[in-house]
Amino acid sequence: MIAVGNRGRPVSTLSNLLAAHTALSGAAAAHLQRVVAEWQLLADLSFADFLLWVRTTDGDLLCVAQSRPTTTATAHPEDMVGVRASSSQHPQLDRAFADTTMRREDQPRWHRGRSVRREVVPVRELGGGEVVAVLGRDTNLAAPRVPSTLEISYTAVAADLCQMVADGTFPTAEGRDEGRSSPRVGDGLVRISTSGRVLYASPNAASAFHRLGWSEELVGVDLATVVREVADDAFEGGDAAEHVRGALTGTPSQRAELEGHGATAVLRALPLHPRGVPSGALVLVRDVTDVRRRDRALLSKDATIREIHHRVKNNLQTVAALLRLQARRTPHSEAQEALTESVRRVASIALVHEALAASVDEKVDIDEVLDRVLPMMNDLTRPGARIAMRREGEVGVLPAVMATPLVMVLTELVANALEHGFAERAPGTVVIAASRTAAELEVAVRDDGRGLPEGFSLEQATGLGLQIVRTLVDSELAGTLRILPGEEAGTRAVLTVPLQHRGR
Repeated sequence: MIAVGNRGRPVSTLSNLLAAHTALSGAAAAHLQRVVAEWQLLADLSFADFLLWVRTTDGDLLCVAQSRPTTTATAHPEDMVGVRASSSQHPQLDRAFADTTMRREDQPRWHRGRSVRREVVPVRELGGGEVVAVLGRDTNLAAPRVPSTLEISYTAVAADLCQMVADGTFPTAEGRDEGRSSPRVGDGLVRISTSGRVLYASPNAASAFHRLGWSEELVGVDLATVVREVADDAFEGGDAAEHVRGALTGTPSQRAELEGHGATAVLRALPLHPRGVPSGALVLVRDVTDVRRRDRALLSKDATIREIHHRVKNNLQTVAALLRLQARRTPHSEAQEALTESVRRVASIALVHEALAASVDEKVDIDEVLDRVLPMMNDLTRPGARIAMRREGEVGVLPAVMATPLVMVLTELVANALEHGFAERAPGTVVIAASRTAAELEVAVRDDGRGLPEGFSLEQATGLGLQIVRTLVDSELAGTLRILPGEEAGTRAVLTVPLQHRGR
């Protein structure tokens, strides 16, 4: 066997391998993606590794995906994805493409010092179409196995599901489950008969139903009735019971959530009908009481944080309004100017908190905030001035820890350009130009005003605005700031901020 790759690097994803080495249709590739999404269930039930083999365009066999069981020792500790083999090396795999029959090898094979028994499962397209791949179900015979009711029940369900894969009836697009709390085999398994009565319940499944309030033995009772009786909410219980009954009639896999006696469980019901013959259903159950408790705590925490941002925004707006009133009543021009600048700074911070109050992930769209701050700044800094302000490029969405200092720095730089770049009531333009890579953000504040004074030095500047800027850039943003003459006229302030600073 040899591994395939591209320029020395392995092509490891299923979609890439299928595209590079097969001529499968889009529908066939989508079906194989569904198989891979579900096959951890098959591996755990079978106590075996699963390898997905396809035929390449040059006639060889290629392993394009691999799943290891969580219920026993693996038969393949090494990575098998990308391994190529000839039909002569694996005749059972080769025949499965032609006769669509599940087969077990007569004799175990030795694979890297381990005795491995392989069974091949043809993978047919939905609706009984052609065979598009073959599953190799490889069992590590060296792993000690003690026959038990649990193992017998697991392998019986696995045999039914594998036959459905060969029939082209599992998995279906409608039955794919991608919930983050989706139950697995080890969480709890219930096998029910065609009449809906429990044939087997694993210890974890029995414990989950006991926590929901069912105190009697599960085996022999109608599971839909149990589900309905343990639910606190009658509608929720009825819906879950219908999912269980629906699986018995062949409805694709469905998921339901139950709450009873302070506990919460997730149920997933899968129909079993190998060769088109109804064989009952498989119900997986997972106790998610602690998970839901943490979810509710996080939701409560998020709501509290958003409410805090909302109240901070309201308080800052009140402070800005008081400062604005005080500025109007102050006869001294210097004091009035200082109060007006304070109004602008407080209002900028308030807008950031307003954005955070509406955010669900503590992130801020900086461009949206700037679009609201810039018009306000022109009115506060130079009333009646004919200064056009515009934004080029996008700053993008940034975490809250960067949002406030960045908006403060940009507003101070714009205010500095408005105040010092233009004569009284002189027309002009101020541009905020942003560019962003995966590593850093660069924002330039340009104006076409009268330019920098002779001998200007950012480090020696004594203005309050630039002192605030230097402090925020160094301590909060860990960035750099350069203030340079404009390319043709005016001034250009260039801010560079690393986006990965402090784990951001």
